[in-house]
Amino acid sequence: MPAVPDIRISQNNHAWAVAAAEFVQAVGQEAIRAKGQFLIALSGGKTPEILYRALTSPSFAGRFDWSRTVFFFSDERCVLPDDPRSNYALAYNTLFTPLHIAPSQVYRMAGESRDPRAAAFEYEQQLRRATKTTALTQPRLDLILLGLGEDGHTASLFPGTTPRQDRQCAIAVTQSPKDPPTRLTMTLGVINRASVILFLVAGAGKAGVVRAILDPKTEAERQLPAALVTPEDGRLVWLLDQAAAAELPIDR
Repeated sequence: MPAVPDIRISQNNHAWAVAAAEFVQAVGQEAIRAKGQFLIALSGGKTPEILYRALTSPSFAGRFDWSRTVFFFSDERCVLPDDPRSNYALAYNTLFTPLHIAPSQVYRMAGESRDPRAAAFEYEQQLRRATKTTALTQPRLDLILLGLGEDGHTASLFPGTTPRQDRQCAIAVTQSPKDPPTRLTMTLGVINRASVILFLVAGAGKAGVVRAILDPKTEAERQLPAALVTPEDGRLVWLLDQAAAAELPIDR
């Protein structure tokens, strides 16, 4: 059975950031205790940036041994790695540099490649080597961070263009309605294989789509990309602030 979403609502922006940072570190500590390594896929956008800044703050930076963490990306825009629009650039500037993360701990998507399909294939091979999985099974990460667009997209899986969930394909090339159009993204197959998936959503502008995903009224809402994130044997957690949760039923 697909996981029942664990919906957590924070009272304000500070509480939301603290809750997100504590959750990431708790999942990481459990992974390191269990197998000596923490495999996490990062997201891009303004909301994850709030998390990154919390993790590098004096309150959190010294709490966790980042040396046994391996970083991946759930998606990337096809731009140069130092482009302000790059998810890698955001993580490099706000997370990796402050935490002194070694380059060997980071697997970035080559968004600058002239051949996005080749870049997607190569990233999938890197992901499979790092997780020791063959082409017959999907890689399993400890934690995948996801954001949510107002159109219901997550990672770079957009309405109407979502790659089919594939038992073999882990990384795909997609087209975004926003600039830059070409993206690399993890597929639903590998996302839904994760041990823990954490949606990070904040702001009143997301209230309508949060309701559509978590309390759908139509088949179209049930088919939005974020609604298709339904791990079979992992945990699905939604961390919302009060504004993003405003349209959810009160009994939640």
